Amino acid sequence: MATGITAINEKVKEENVFISNLVSEIKRVIVGQDYLVQRLLVGLLADGHILVEGVPGLAKTLSIKTLSQAINTKFQRIQFTPDLLPADLIGTLVYNPKEGTFTPKKGPIFSNIILADEINRAPAKVQSALLEAMQERQVTIGESTFKLDEPFLVMATQNPIEQEGTYPLPEAQIDRFMLKINITYPNKEEEHKILKEMSFTGKETKVDPVISPEDIISARQVVNEIYMDEKIEKYILDIVFATREPQKYRCEDISSLIQYGASPRASIYLALASKAYAFIQGRGYVTPQDVKSIGPDVLRHRIIVSYEAEAEEKTSEDIIKRIFDEIEVP
Repeated sequence: MATGITAINEKVKEENVFISNLVSEIKRVIVGQDYLVQRLLVGLLADGHILVEGVPGLAKTLSIKTLSQAINTKFQRIQFTPDLLPADLIGTLVYNPKEGTFTPKKGPIFSNIILADEINRAPAKVQSALLEAMQERQVTIGESTFKLDEPFLVMATQNPIEQEGTYPLPEAQIDRFMLKINITYPNKEEEHKILKEMSFTGKETKVDPVISPEDIISARQVVNEIYMDEKIEKYILDIVFATREPQKYRCEDISSLIQYGASPRASIYLALASKAYAFIQGRGYVTPQDVKSIGPDVLRHRIIVSYEAEAEEKTSEDIIKRIFDEIEVP
C-alpha cells in the first residue's frame, strides 16, 4: 500500500502545479479572502456546488468571475429577482411561423461557471429549475434534453442581512450544495491594500487564463484516486452519525438542540471535499486534519437546529464544534 500511496503522491505533485498559478492569478485581483478562494477550488475539484453567505461588497461576485477568467471557460452571472421565470434561466421554445415549428433557445444556464446572485430572491419554481440542473447536469426544454458542459459549477450567494422579499431555500434544496461558506469582512491591513489598489476610476486588472477546462477534468480524475484510509472513512461516518444520534457519541447535551442531522449526502461530500482539499495541499492521501478543515463547510447547512437551540442562541456552528471536539481522531 505504501508503494501505491507514493505513486499517487507523485501523480498529485505533477497534476496540482496549476493550483499555485491559478491562485496567484486570482490574487492579482482579489485581496485576502484566502478561505473563499480555497473553497472555490475545492468545489471545482470535487465537482460540487457552493452556497456563499456574506454581506454585500465582500468580492463574492468578483471572486467567481476572476476564477472563470483564469480557467478560460464560459461564465454567466444571473441576478435572481422575484419576477424571474424558469425560462429566463434554462431557456424556452421559440416559434418559427415560417416553418410552423418550435426551436429550443438555450438560456444562460448553458455555461461552465454560473453565479446565481441572491438566489433567495427568486420564487421556488426558479430555484427548483436551477437545482434540478445542478443535480442532473442536464436541462429539458420542451421534448429535448440537453447535457450541460463539464466542468459545471454553480456558486449561489445569499445576503444574510436583508430578508424582506426573499424566498428562503428549503432544506432539501440547500442539501444539494456541497459547501456553504460564510465570509466576513477583511482585516485592516487587507482593506488598506484594497483601498490602495481599487481607489481608481476605470482601473481594471486583466486576468490571463492559466488552465483549460480539460485540466480541471484531468485533475478531478486524480482527486478520485487519492487514498483514504478506512480509519478516516470511519471518522467521517462517526462525525455524520453524531449529528443524528449525539447521545451515542458523548454529546447528550446537544441532542435537544438538533432537529434533524446530516443526510448520507454529507458523508459522500465530506469524503470528496477532503480528497480535493488534500490535492490542493499536494498530498495523495487524506489526513484527519483535512476532514476537520473542510468539515464545517460541508455540515453547517445540513444540521437543522431545534427551537430550543434558537432560544439558547446556539447555531449549527456551535454543534459542529462540539462534535469535532468529542469525536476521537484516528
